[in-house]
Amino acid sequence: YVFVIPVLRSLDLKAAARAVGEKSIEMIPQARLLPLTGYVHGGCSPVGMAKAFPTYFAEEVILVDTMVCSAGKIGHQVEVAPDDLIALVGGQIADLTQQ
Repeated sequence: YVFVIPVLRSLDLKAAARAVGEKSIEMIPQARLLPLTGYVHGGCSPVGMAKAFPTYFAEEVILVDTMVCSAGKIGHQVEVAPDDLIALVGGQIADLTQQ
């Protein structure tokens, strides 16, 4: 799964597990990230994934006109309307962050 959350928030693993219908989930250790996803740490993005993972966006994204996310390569970002990015990747909105 890919979870897109605001930079100033933290992913709530229990909420994320509920959102995807799993009992529990955990973060991928940095050492396994590249072989599993094709991304290096810091270059993860819902855009142009080598393997299509289900993508979930924190419900806070609907409160902004545009958002900036990684463009899939370290040092490259893209500014986009949340609705456009969600439609592009077939994403879903969910309660994902800690209060």
